[in-house]
Amino acid sequence: MTELERDSDIDKTDDDVENADIDESELSGRAGKIITLAKRRGFFWNSNEIYGGSAGFYDYGPLGTRLECNLVDIWRDIFVIQEGYAEISTPVITPEMVFSASGHLKEFTDLMVECKKCSEPFRADQLLTEHHPQPDNLNAEEVNGMLTEFGIKCPVCGGALSEAYPFNLMFKTNIGPGSKRIGYLRPETAQGMFINFHLLYRYFREKIPFGVVQIGRAFRNEISPRQGMIRLREFKMAELEYFIDPSDKSHPKYERIKGLKIPLLPAGKPQEEAKPTTVAITLEEAIEKKILGSEVMAYFIGLTYEYLNSIGLSGPSLRFRQHGEKEKAHYAEDCWDAEILTSFGWIECVGIADRSCYDIERHNEYSGHTLAVTIHHEQPIEREVKKVIVDNKALGKKFKALSVKIKAALEKLDGNKVADDGSPLKVNIDGKDYEIDRDCFEVKTVTEKEFGKKIIPHVIEPSFGLDRITFALIENSYYERESSYRVLRFKPQVAPINAGVFPLMAKPELVEVTQKCIENLKNMKLNIFYDDSGSIGRRYARMDEAGTPFCVTIDYDSLKDNTVTIRERDSTDQVRIKIANLPKILNDLIEEKLIFKEIKAA
Repeated sequence: MTELERDSDIDKTDDDVENADIDESELSGRAGKIITLAKRRGFFWNSNEIYGGSAGFYDYGPLGTRLECNLVDIWRDIFVIQEGYAEISTPVITPEMVFSASGHLKEFTDLMVECKKCSEPFRADQLLTEHHPQPDNLNAEEVNGMLTEFGIKCPVCGGALSEAYPFNLMFKTNIGPGSKRIGYLRPETAQGMFINFHLLYRYFREKIPFGVVQIGRAFRNEISPRQGMIRLREFKMAELEYFIDPSDKSHPKYERIKGLKIPLLPAGKPQEEAKPTTVAITLEEAIEKKILGSEVMAYFIGLTYEYLNSIGLSGPSLRFRQHGEKEKAHYAEDCWDAEILTSFGWIECVGIADRSCYDIERHNEYSGHTLAVTIHHEQPIEREVKKVIVDNKALGKKFKALSVKIKAALEKLDGNKVADDGSPLKVNIDGKDYEIDRDCFEVKTVTEKEFGKKIIPHVIEPSFGLDRITFALIENSYYERESSYRVLRFKPQVAPINAGVFPLMAKPELVEVTQKCIENLKNMKLNIFYDDSGSIGRRYARMDEAGTPFCVTIDYDSLKDNTVTIRERDSTDQVRIKIANLPKILNDLIEEKLIFKEIKAA
């Protein structure tokens, strides 16, 4: 095939579907181009569109579904296969008591204002983006003061706005028909891992540290989701909970990543500047300079950096920003966001939080179950302690059947706090006070051996927003060749289609050979797309817009010498190889074991 034949007829796009069913309100600048391409090519589109749709909900089309699956597969390979963390799956509907314990009923809110004239709701901080560098850190009083100071009105009708008030972002439901038992759609997958901690601790042979992951849907009833795929009401997360001894925040694999140079933006004054700057620094240096507080936080920042790099997000479009004191979630001691630069600005795609012991401690308190771990000593520790020693015979004679409960209550008392003046002790059993005379017990100093100690574990949580990562990857992979010809430069392992395989023309003899090639490639577990519609240049264009890294063309020379043409997306270079060598060569290209320019023509 000549140079003229191969690319001269590549069209910018498919004219017949260029503007089909595109929401014109979304078409502005680069974001508009990407949303248009994504909808036309089948990455994503508005949900329930024929009924008018609903903000904050998107459907994934065939390419978007495959792309996200590839991102999840790579994530799972790193965190489940390579790191050895266990994966679980829990329901999306959760009883109210869980979120009472976790603090979400009280704390999981955004400040909202409503127009007094048209009743349109708005997130208060979004109305102040031009007047404050971080409006989402402001409290209600500060927000109301700024709304008044700058005379901000309703963006829709110009009406006066109400005062800001907290709006809980969880979707509420009832559990069971006619039931008064309240439930919520989970706003994160994390709580399912926390409330199963005692079972997971047993699974890991009662040893920490250990990690548990969950990949699934979460729901947040956003006030005014107006940024396409960036702010959704239903979305997919991949979360890890890494349970550790709070006295040991090292990580066994820290040495492997300590030399990684990471773009960090610490909390504090630099973030208040008009153009905050990042510090490119190794993780080891960041710990030495106390920018990062522990090896374990550094490790998961490094692991997150490696994951994002592996899928094609790197360079100046990626940074890690630390939360300020006002910004941190109610459970977080420290938090760093992996942010990616898009046409919507810097967006958080991953949050890496030190959740301390907040969640486990709260579920301990609210559930009545003991969610703790035992740290075993290498050698038993002997110590003298004062204990209440019960005289079973005397206690049984005086209190009969109640003596069992009274004995348990007495033995829980701290002997150091029992007065030595011979006075009786009082205990409460089933809401009633009982006075226990000294003839039923005594306080003795005894020697005990401590073989271990019980602690509440701390948790480090990397939380990945898969929809945001997917959108950011599409945008960061997008570029235009001459004449606004659009291409998505996905890495081969990420691309939703591994290769397009075409007959030069839809002739039976060419189609037959093409189908045999496709069958052999599918046996290699490759995702192949067949297309015989239109000119070969137009088919290349469609594949380039879909991000397909390679195309294979079968022509009449293929019938003579059993060769095919492979075309590379980014360079548009082509090379002919033997059909027999195609499966291995293409598989090696996709796994990046082979560089295209190293292929020798057959």
